[in-house]
Amino acid sequence: MNKLEGIYIKKLFDPYFEAPVTLWDEFSNQMIHRTFKKNEVIKDVDQTENYIDIIIKGSIGVFLWTDNNPKCLDLFYEDYFSCDFMSYLENKPSELFTMSLEATEVFSISKQNINALYDNNIIGLKIVTAATESLFIHKQKQQINLLTKTAEERYHLMMQETPEFLQRTASKHIASYLGVTPESYSRIKNKYAEL
Repeated sequence: MNKLEGIYIKKLFDPYFEAPVTLWDEFSNQMIHRTFKKNEVIKDVDQTENYIDIIIKGSIGVFLWTDNNPKCLDLFYEDYFSCDFMSYLENKPSELFTMSLEATEVFSISKQNINALYDNNIIGLKIVTAATESLFIHKQKQQINLLTKTAEERYHLMMQETPEFLQRTASKHIASYLGVTPESYSRIKNKYAEL
């Protein structure tokens, strides 16, 4: 990776942990660039998560098979971290799979390289902790919204915060993420289109 990528990674981490760009250049040297086609499975249910990804282009969904249908549990877009965090932490396969929802590019750091950062570098430990903490905070906010807001309120929140994501993500995935049928999602969407 080059200096531009170190600067990019620094901007992503600054809200969680500020460090000089030279550190991010060193960190970025531990990462690989990966690309995925639209609807490509990144990590399947019978695989163990071995990477934490930073999405630089595209989007990734986390899914669970229920009643022979994939249920969308989470959506991740550019400038954010993505992985099957449960599989990653437990170091074994989970019931979840991750899939690119459009052509996607990521910077990935392997578990092996993360462990090396843990073992050899206090700064590396802080970096990895910042990434995992941001994933945890994201998930907690999502759970709170799921328990305290209706599907319509969550859709409205998505419209306010990230309307471009709604335009880029298939309706079936948004409906599944909101926990409603495609028909109910269509009604919610149409209601807000008329406002």
